Amino acid sequence: MSKKRWVIAPPVPPVHLAQFPSLPPLLVQLLYNRGVRSAADVDAFLHPTLDDVNPFLLHGMADAVARIRYAIRRAEPIAIYGDYDVDGVTATALLVQTLRALGADVRPYIPHRVDEGYGLNMAAMANLTQTGARLVVTVDCGVRSVQEVAYARQLGIDVIITDHHSVGPALPNACAIINPKQPAAQAARTRYPFDELAGVGLAFRLAQALLRAEQQVPLRRGNSPLPDERALLDLVALGTVADIAPLLGENRALVWHGLQEINRAAHPGIRAMLEEAEVAPGTVTAYHIGYVLGPRLNAAGRLANAIAAYNLLMAETEEEARALACELGERNRERQELTRELVSKAQAQVLSEGVGPILIVAGEEYLAGVVGLVASRLADAFYRPAVVVEWGESQSKGSARSIPEFHITQALDRCAELLIKHGGHAAAAGFTIDNAVWEQFTAQLRQIAAVQLASVELMPQLEVDAVIPLAQADWATAAMLEEMEPVGHANPRPCFVSRNVIVRHYGVVGHNHLRLTLSDGRIVINGIAFGQGEWANHMPPRIDVAYNLAVDEWNNERRLQLHVQ
Repeated sequence: MSKKRWVIAPPVPPVHLAQFPSLPPLLVQLLYNRGVRSAADVDAFLHPTLDDVNPFLLHGMADAVARIRYAIRRAEPIAIYGDYDVDGVTATALLVQTLRALGADVRPYIPHRVDEGYGLNMAAMANLTQTGARLVVTVDCGVRSVQEVAYARQLGIDVIITDHHSVGPALPNACAIINPKQPAAQAARTRYPFDELAGVGLAFRLAQALLRAEQQVPLRRGNSPLPDERALLDLVALGTVADIAPLLGENRALVWHGLQEINRAAHPGIRAMLEEAEVAPGTVTAYHIGYVLGPRLNAAGRLANAIAAYNLLMAETEEEARALACELGERNRERQELTRELVSKAQAQVLSEGVGPILIVAGEEYLAGVVGLVASRLADAFYRPAVVVEWGESQSKGSARSIPEFHITQALDRCAELLIKHGGHAAAAGFTIDNAVWEQFTAQLRQIAAVQLASVELMPQLEVDAVIPLAQADWATAAMLEEMEPVGHANPRPCFVSRNVIVRHYGVVGHNHLRLTLSDGRIVINGIAFGQGEWANHMPPRIDVAYNLAVDEWNNERRLQLHVQ
């Protein structure tokens, strides 16, 4: 049975609580735990607005807009070069829609995950030259593509990079780079106020800047209206949540309003996807993006070509959208089955070799489209950074997922001389390696992990927001928790602990799930502990329980339920 170390947030200081007399104390505690503490931040959290953020504060934005408008004036073909995940596909669709509305000659380019891998590649640059492209705008990739951008410029292609990933030791020689993490952006006197936008968030700000420049100095002839910025927010919400960007600050506002657009289901592609997934418009939350819609859009690039996901988002007819939504739904089911098989194989391999500070699994059967998912499951199961590699003839491609105690991209940076290319975040990364240096690479990476994690207790933490009486797990609290939506990364679903509660009934249901009936003498409430059926073998009469409060809907009846953590 997996164990977690409970980390219970300290109570809010009374002096802070007194600043918000009109708010429920528990809500103030939840906000305080998430770093939302000033009156202005609390108001912005509880009332998300699309404030008039100036997109031109982003370093590189003015140069990017000028070069794109120059291309539109001269009718130069523009390619939007995206990534094959949800963030990249939504960002590609968003910019293509915007540039077409501005009269640009624009086309998408999304590399094939297996044949081309992540990011820019020289063959793609050569191909885009042959198709006439003179400007390439990247979304969700490119900030580490120094050689590829240099090659593109030799071919006569200008490159604009929009990317939110961590930067390397050198930046590409691009016309403009829009990435809040680049040193020039961090040091700018008029710094952009938020540096955690997803790739699609940066694409949205670029689209916004282009639309505002068009309002000031029109390039188009005629009086046709410009696209409404808000109509793009469904794509922003999809990409931001699916890429596990922090749902605080600007991201929270973008996703909050984007969910309203998704629930309107104005676009045929989103309507068809909701219908195929059996999710009713008007009920979509960030959960549905992360676990229902996002995986369907991702499945296209994992098992085939991500262009199918792009086409679904761009579909103009119901017939086209339904066919594509069904195709992606089937691809997702195939992906789920393949992932289950490979996770089982990878876990067996880890156990046979022994669980070290970092888990490294490689084989021809680990397809590039699912190595990230397998690595993620390994990291969750063993609470170790995990690397899974699809073994190739001469070169191999790997994906890594990590834990908060180990910055995986910084670790790969220290092995950079052994890698063909790499990049990512603190928690996730990808790389390509020559097989000849594989043994040297794995030895070096294991040494880095062993040293860095030597004094760390490798046990996952369960972050608990507050200790409350079980009787407080009521409808008033459930209504208050709606204020926390959308929940996700950096704004997790609130977790509570109730002490010394009575176990009235318990039993195992389904596949090793524990069903509970709990009471504190004042209320009786049911709970479900997924994957924790082992507790039925030694359940004490009273327990401390950590849980999320949820509303369970069945046969048109709504009941409160504890999701026991």
